[in-house]
Amino acid sequence: MSADTAQRGGLVLIPNALDFGADAPPPIEQALPLPVIQRAAGLIHWLVENPKSARAFLKRVGTVTPLARPIQELDLRELPSAKSAASGDAIRALLAPALAGAQIGLLSEAGLPGVADPGAALVTAAHEAGLTVEALPGPSALLLALAASGLNGQAFAFVGYLPVKEVERAARIRELDAHSRRARQTQIAIETPYRNGALLAALIEHLQPATRLCVACALTWPQGWCRTRSVRDWRRANESASIDNRLPAVFLWQAA
Repeated sequence: MSADTAQRGGLVLIPNALDFGADAPPPIEQALPLPVIQRAAGLIHWLVENPKSARAFLKRVGTVTPLARPIQELDLRELPSAKSAASGDAIRALLAPALAGAQIGLLSEAGLPGVADPGAALVTAAHEAGLTVEALPGPSALLLALAASGLNGQAFAFVGYLPVKEVERAARIRELDAHSRRARQTQIAIETPYRNGALLAALIEHLQPATRLCVACALTWPQGWCRTRSVRDWRRANESASIDNRLPAVFLWQAA
């Protein structure tokens, strides 16, 4: 290892609780291990998805372990949005404190950075710069939903957001259902909360009747729930309008 490399810091992927947006979130230590909270409290440099929610997260951390500095004195820099065309140079510039020997915390609004959340481009840049990259343990809505669903956890694919337009969405659902049947693979999708009901209704309409469909809503929240049944039974229950469009949800299905 060269002297230059030895002086470099690293990027620490800090998990966040899944209760972003909850009216009365529980104590942060119910969601994250104490060593993770302590590690977060000691960081000065941060790259975050949203500065406002990051400060709220750090305030919760500070109730358990004193922060290295007052929140207003921490170095919080905002990640480029997924829709922006940030250059490689701009992304690498965000890593300057780590290149100078510091540890930088990477934080998204909920769950694990880089997993259904922003941050992958920054992690790639950290690897290319020879920095250490460390992911700390914490909740992932996708994996919690998969574990609770009873669907195939040995072969699964996260397909992200489905098309919004009705015709394109229906075609994509049928395509993924057919692929699930051929590959015996669970499909996992997410949606913005205000479109939860529309997506659930589309899945119930366009998946095959024997396909097993799971909805995991507001995981780790007091009002959270997870329900798996055949599409045929979802149709009989006629509950597509009952899902709360204010709460985060994960949708999973496996064709028979």
